[in-house]
Amino acid sequence: MNVENGFVDEPVPAGIDLKEEIKKLKKEKDAVILAHYYQTGEIQDLADFIGDSLALAQIAQKLENRMIVLCGVHFMGETAKILCPGKKVVVPDTNAGCSLADSCPADDFSRFVSEHPGHMVVSYVNTSAAVKALTDVVVTSSNARKIVEALPEDAKIIFGPDRNLGNYINSVTGRNMVVWDGACHVHEQFSVEKLVELKKAHPGAKVLAHPECKKAVIILADKVGSTAALLKYAQESDEKEFIVATESGILHEMRKSCPEKTFIPAPPADSTCACNDCSYMKLNTLEKLYNALKYELPEIHVDPAVAEAARKPIERMLAMS
Repeated sequence: MNVENGFVDEPVPAGIDLKEEIKKLKKEKDAVILAHYYQTGEIQDLADFIGDSLALAQIAQKLENRMIVLCGVHFMGETAKILCPGKKVVVPDTNAGCSLADSCPADDFSRFVSEHPGHMVVSYVNTSAAVKALTDVVVTSSNARKIVEALPEDAKIIFGPDRNLGNYINSVTGRNMVVWDGACHVHEQFSVEKLVELKKAHPGAKVLAHPECKKAVIILADKVGSTAALLKYAQESDEKEFIVATESGILHEMRKSCPEKTFIPAPPADSTCACNDCSYMKLNTLEKLYNALKYELPEIHVDPAVAEAARKPIERMLAMS
């Protein structure tokens, strides 16, 4: 089976109903599909569970199915495999990486840690298994503040790899963590100028922003939080119009759960597009999902020693959440 390109490169039979075939394969294979909120709407609708990184990790740990198909990006597949070593974990396309994880190579981060002796290491979940293996506790955007505040007040802390999230957590906790200089290409690209223009055009709209956004965007936001937190805020708010500064995939669930409300994607600076997509997340397609289920490839493997070291900070995060 050809997976040299990072996915099963086999033609899908002409004329089949892909969605129905995927549902059948799930049952035949005793498989469960986990999808991140940044996936396309059609993949989210087929998933057994959708969520942010924290929710997907919590769900994966409890599953009894033989196989997990993780529709997200590569580090999410690694996390599922680390938490479920006895299960087969496959992804539709291993090329679905993460610019933030890529901004923090394990060798470089290891040197950075060694240059700051006596520091605890707090790593964002958007990292490779090798970086997690260098970490004391993993966090997500959902629980980063809670976990950092739970650490001793005098603790010296390294936070990696997202500088925007790290600086935001410093600002709301009063900590002075040493922050690795990494960033997500999606959240870095939001245009402050275009956001201001949108606010003028929609003066009643609430601005929802992910903490991976730049400080100037955070300042303009009415609510800062993870994808799950932003979704919950929109669902519970009495407001009817929202400007959303995170990857545009979340708008599918927002619109689906709040059809009476209006969600406007915040635009990036260097594009005429009205929304901001993660090119990695969008590499996953129905065709690749079908083939991943059918052929049970490409499979995620994590070196056992790395997995054992990485499991401890992930489980610590889950216990503290």
